[in-house]
Amino acid sequence: MFDYIIVGGGSGGATLAGRLSQDPAVSVCLIEAGGEGRGILVRAPAGIMQVGKSKAMNYAYQTVPQTGLGGRIGYQPRGRGLGGSSAINAMLYLRGHRTDYDDWARLGCPGWNFDAVLPYFKRAEGNERGEDQLHGALGPLQVSEQQTPRGISSDFVTAAEQAGFSRNDDFNGAEQEGIGLYQVTQFHGGDRNGERCSAAAAYLHPVMDRPNLTVMTETQALRVVLENGRATGVEVRGKGGTEIIAASREVILCGGAFNSPHLLMLSGIGDPAELTPHGIKVQHALPGVGKNLQDHLDFTLSWKSRETDMMGLSFRGIAQLIAAIGEWRKTGEGLIASPFAESGGFIKSRPELDRPDLQLHFLIAMVDDHGRKRHWGFGYSCHVCVLRPKSRGTVGLASADPTKAPRIDPNFLADPADAALLLAGVKKTQKILAAPALAKYRYKELYKTEGLDDAALMAQICARADTIYHPVGTCKMGTDPMAVVDPQLRVHGIAGLRVVDASVMPTLIGGNTNAPTIMIAERAADLIGATAHQ
Repeated sequence: MFDYIIVGGGSGGATLAGRLSQDPAVSVCLIEAGGEGRGILVRAPAGIMQVGKSKAMNYAYQTVPQTGLGGRIGYQPRGRGLGGSSAINAMLYLRGHRTDYDDWARLGCPGWNFDAVLPYFKRAEGNERGEDQLHGALGPLQVSEQQTPRGISSDFVTAAEQAGFSRNDDFNGAEQEGIGLYQVTQFHGGDRNGERCSAAAAYLHPVMDRPNLTVMTETQALRVVLENGRATGVEVRGKGGTEIIAASREVILCGGAFNSPHLLMLSGIGDPAELTPHGIKVQHALPGVGKNLQDHLDFTLSWKSRETDMMGLSFRGIAQLIAAIGEWRKTGEGLIASPFAESGGFIKSRPELDRPDLQLHFLIAMVDDHGRKRHWGFGYSCHVCVLRPKSRGTVGLASADPTKAPRIDPNFLADPADAALLLAGVKKTQKILAAPALAKYRYKELYKTEGLDDAALMAQICARADTIYHPVGTCKMGTDPMAVVDPQLRVHGIAGLRVVDASVMPTLIGGNTNAPTIMIAERAADLIGATAHQ
């Protein structure tokens, strides 16, 4: 028996396991379906090109057909292994806008306003720039400048300035708005310079020899064991067969916005209308489980280029890549250390807005269908996404079999306001890409968007838009009837059970979600510790 069982070793779970096991008086068991997340394709940032193809490291979920996207089935990559999606993401260190967290507090989540969560961001952060009022320097999550950004990424920033947008060198500083180079979660200095710093590399791998920490990889959680309204353990299936792992204090779900609600439903916790058709006995009716799914829908504009100082598929590109591997192994620098999305930023669709409502990611490669369709030659891409979509989707059961994927319906563009805003974002992105600073790179669009009217652009959006990998909200925090957890992240109506991951976000933050998820786990460690000492 363990004091705490954590299900899922991703950004939330790895952080929480590292923090809770700092207390030698408690025992912690971490259950992870994937592997240890230490391989070279994880450690080398450019390994993301191949990691996405590996079912061993990527759940590679699919959505149901999306009415708003012409009936297309969407792709939802999710990290599988210690580190979770922080082991396969673009490593961008972003927190969102400070008002996102103030919104949470106003929605019934006291203690989650920006001033309250800032100390947890700082506690997590080991920023190369050092400590100041808004940043931490001593935390385990390494945050660095890019090792060797390409010239085109800086030229994109200049192009944005030429198009009338401001420059910003710190999106996590006093002002989020503007265009610049992103900071990344990579090790800086030392033997691991230029390596990816996943949540597992930051919090978990260095402490896996703690005697009070047991990490079970390649182990699938089947259900939460409930007795008299309390979570008492987890049934799992691993290499040794099926067994029940018991918890004396708490079971904590950290599977993310898809897997946490899925496990709750498999355990009989959720909307009876979702559970009963699959033959699952209702243990606790909680209608909000799996509801409130929010995600950043993204559209990509890609250009072919005759310039070659970027990532490309050609004989020259392959030769450059081979040379870059040697450079990275020696110094941690060069093309292999690139996050691909080297520059970008946050802009407003209308100047009178009080915060940006669009985000751009500029990539040093042509990207088509999440990188799954490759094109010969060199090029670049710019993504644009709506930061706070109004559309809401669901996660449900496709089967009562725990090994089957959940049913995922983001319900993209269900609200017409999202379509109108994304269209406006595409037009602003076109303006930047047409600026003089990028003239030498432009050759030919991969898919034509220049000169199209609004109807034709919307047809392109419906044909090619998809997630940029930030699903949240399916076990939302709050006190209203559809809330799944309270502001201490405890599941309503079940003792000894919490959720600590992006699924608890009541609303989607205006930015990438990895750093906020780590912040949630940092705060959860304090909340759990306070409960234990009451």
